[in-house]
Amino acid sequence: MTLTPRPGILEVAPYVGGEASVPGVNRVVRLASNENPLGASPRAAAAYSALKDDLHRYPDGGATALRQALAEAENLDAARIVCGAGSDELIALLVRGYAGPGDEVLHSAHGFLMYSIAARIAGATPVAAPERDLTADVEALLARVTARTRLVFLANPNNPTGSYLRAARVRALRGGLPEHVLLVLDAAYAEYVEEADYAAGADLVEACDNVVMLRTFSKIHGLASLRLGWAYCPRDVAEVLNRLRGPFNVTQAAQAAGVAAIADKDHVARARRHNATWRSWLSERLSAAGLHPYPSVGNFILVGFPGEPEPGAEAALAYLKARGILVRGMAGYGLPACLRITVGTEEETRAVADALAEFMSEAGDSA
Repeated sequence: MTLTPRPGILEVAPYVGGEASVPGVNRVVRLASNENPLGASPRAAAAYSALKDDLHRYPDGGATALRQALAEAENLDAARIVCGAGSDELIALLVRGYAGPGDEVLHSAHGFLMYSIAARIAGATPVAAPERDLTADVEALLARVTARTRLVFLANPNNPTGSYLRAARVRALRGGLPEHVLLVLDAAYAEYVEEADYAAGADLVEACDNVVMLRTFSKIHGLASLRLGWAYCPRDVAEVLNRLRGPFNVTQAAQAAGVAAIADKDHVARARRHNATWRSWLSERLSAAGLHPYPSVGNFILVGFPGEPEPGAEAALAYLKARGILVRGMAGYGLPACLRITVGTEEETRAVADALAEFMSEAGDSA
């Protein structure tokens, strides 16, 4: 007898993360996964290490201390915070809780790939709304809402484009949605945004019964390997997530590191300053090399290449990889003429800028 998975499962394209190694290269410049180049807070690392003798103990299933630390730091209600194994788990749980066969999950055309993957796994249909200038289009999203729509995912700021919607536009999106549709604001990169007209979404969660805000420790806090994220929800949604999640879905070490990371405000401030400085520098260097860096409020830059004839993004990706520099190809996001480059350390950022300048120069010489 052949085991058969549920219909549609084998049609799901697995998510593939950014590359982390190059055969034959010992020291690789990793700029493909939007990791914090400064690493984790030393206080978070110490909290993690302190638990090495307690590996036989189950974690606190309610992540009580972590939720309380988040509530105090963000002025939120701890009872409405649900912690997860990264934002990915929370995305999957939200879709599982509110959508299934015959339902639709709406997102912008170049939104995070996990939205459509989670929808398909749940048996729902992902629906992509076109963007305007690589930015989520509120009117286009609302125009694609139907009686079957159950969730709308908005990555704000958006990965991989680096664009964002002003708080007023997000409110307009929420105002145009039927009450039966859950709006999920994925604010993974919120801490990097410096624009005054941006809001991560906690205010909308407080004001509405159908808005959820997602956040992560993977980016500004540099805890990507620990898989730690959190959701701020209406009470009814928090109850659904707590029913669906595993009883010990967040490890004790991750919880302890998260609490320590929240307390280390100096580390967060350093990461923000570093990112703002080198994101701007890299954008200027890429422009000077003849490339098109799109405006970004995250810790990465989406870079457009001249296209056909060469030089193109795929050729540049291979050129960089041969030199031990890993960035992210964007064909899977429907942007084959682009690469996404994480803002790295000063040394890493200078290295990728120099390599792309050489690439463009060599391509010009051979034209």
